[in-house]
Amino acid sequence: MPDLVTAAAHAKANLFLRVLARESSGYHTLETLFTLLELHDDVAVERTEAGIELDVEGADTGPAEENLAYRAAEMVLDATGRRFGVRIGLTKHIPVMAGLGGGSSDGAAALHAVNRLAENAVPQHEILQFAAKLGSDVPFFASGAPFALAWGRGERLFRLTPPPAAPTLLVVPRFGISTKQAYELLAQTRAHEERRGAVALEAEAFGSWGAIGRLSGNDFEAPVFGKEPELHELFERLAETRPLLVRLCGSGSALIAVYRSETDRDGAELTMGQRDHGLIATKTRDAPLLGG
Repeated sequence: MPDLVTAAAHAKANLFLRVLARESSGYHTLETLFTLLELHDDVAVERTEAGIELDVEGADTGPAEENLAYRAAEMVLDATGRRFGVRIGLTKHIPVMAGLGGGSSDGAAALHAVNRLAENAVPQHEILQFAAKLGSDVPFFASGAPFALAWGRGERLFRLTPPPAAPTLLVVPRFGISTKQAYELLAQTRAHEERRGAVALEAEAFGSWGAIGRLSGNDFEAPVFGKEPELHELFERLAETRPLLVRLCGSGSALIAVYRSETDRDGAELTMGQRDHGLIATKTRDAPLLGG
């Protein structure tokens, strides 16, 4: 029985994102294409006598009890009879409020790590149910899939064969955008829109980075760019660096560009510079996590 489990909690990007109907519960249904990135937080979970402790380095993630890693630990400990406690250490490398899923990924990593400390007492299918209760992006991370089509609230996943890992550049403005704020902006722009039509997604659309780049973009882009013209300017500049695709990450505020080669990516990094924004050079991931 291990006393310490460590894990890498990877970032994600949405390669396309359509926001559909709003349910009576207040949640929106969506369809999106997820890819994992090599950028990750470091998670360490240590067995203690009782209780849950959370130590975070590298970012302010708010009250401990609201952190998804803390809540994930509660779920597993409750399900296994509170036979022990845990101390969770998070070292943050994924920017917060950037649409990269750092908090959700931390939560998924904590689910698996605490379960390992409990000798995998909770079956995998129940872990995925816990993930769905934690948040819309958590099931993708908990599944271990590097590339997947998701719909519903993001809890319904269809694994896809990922294209080869590709160099990427993240542009991170100095401000964040909360998911709540992004949905409010989207609602304002859609107040007088007609019902949206169906889209047929062919398997060939996911077969190469060029094909993925031709998919419709991200529904949050227009309203978020309208609110933050500086971000729109960064998007236009990034699009001029000849990427295979450029997108707003989730509900923002980070942007992602995917390139043919590291040489192209590194050239784009020099072109963008670092003035009022940060740059993170990474790549997409084409191998599963956690044996997924």
